[in-house]
Amino acid sequence: MMNKHRRMSSLAVAVAVALLVAHAPQECRADDEIPFKIAKIYWEYNASANDLGVHVSLDAEDWRSLTVRKPNGRSIFEVEGRGAYRELGMTELFFEGAEPSLDEFPLAGLLKRFPEGEYEIAGRTVDGKDLESDVMFSHAIPAGPVVSAVVGAGNSLVIQWTPVTSPPPGFPAKPITIVGYQVIVGLFLVTVPATTTSVTVPPEFVASLARGTQPYEVLAIEASANQTLTEGTFVLP
Repeated sequence: MMNKHRRMSSLAVAVAVALLVAHAPQECRADDEIPFKIAKIYWEYNASANDLGVHVSLDAEDWRSLTVRKPNGRSIFEVEGRGAYRELGMTELFFEGAEPSLDEFPLAGLLKRFPEGEYEIAGRTVDGKDLESDVMFSHAIPAGPVVSAVVGAGNSLVIQWTPVTSPPPGFPAKPITIVGYQVIVGLFLVTVPATTTSVTVPPEFVASLARGTQPYEVLAIEASANQTLTEGTFVLP
C-alpha cells in the first residue's frame, strides 16, 4: 500500500462513494425500525499490491450499539458504546478490514468468508428505538485502471487511465458497471464521472509538492460500491 496519504484519504473515499453510488431505498422491516441514513459494505482491491479487504460505512443518529450479520444470520461485527457514548450515542462509523495479500491468502477463501448476499446492519438508539438496514454485498469487483502521468512545463500534470469494463483476471466473472473514478495525489482528491479518463492537477498544487518521485492513485468505483485502485508514480524535476 501507499504511504500516509492512503489512510488519510480513506474517509474521503467513503464519502465520495456514497455520493456516486445509487442505492436502492432501504425500508424498515417493522413500524418501530428505522433505516440507517448510510449503510454500505464493499470490497477495496489494490491491483498494484494484489491485496483485498472489506470496508463498512454507516451513519445514523444517536445509536449506542450495532451488529453486522452475514446472510446466514451470523454476527461478524458488534460494537457498543459505554459511559458517555452509551448515554449520548454515536453517529458515523467507517472501518476497514485487514487487506491480506492474495499471493498469501487465496481469493477463493476470502470470498467464502464474505459471501455475496444481503447483510443485516441492526442497532439501537439511545432512546431505545431499533435501527435496521439490509445491504446487498456483491462480488462484482472491477479491474484496476491502467494509469499514466504526464508531467509538462509550468507544473503541468495530467493523470490518465483506461476505462474499466471487466473484473481482474481470476476474479468472479461478474458484469462490471463503473459509476466514477477517483484520483488521489497526496492531499489532492477528486472524484469524476465514469465517462472521464483524465484529470489535470492544479499547477498551484503541483508546485507545492517536493521535487523527485511522487505517488498517485486512480480508483475505479463500481455500482455495487466495490472499488479497485491502481498505484503509479511521476517525477517532478
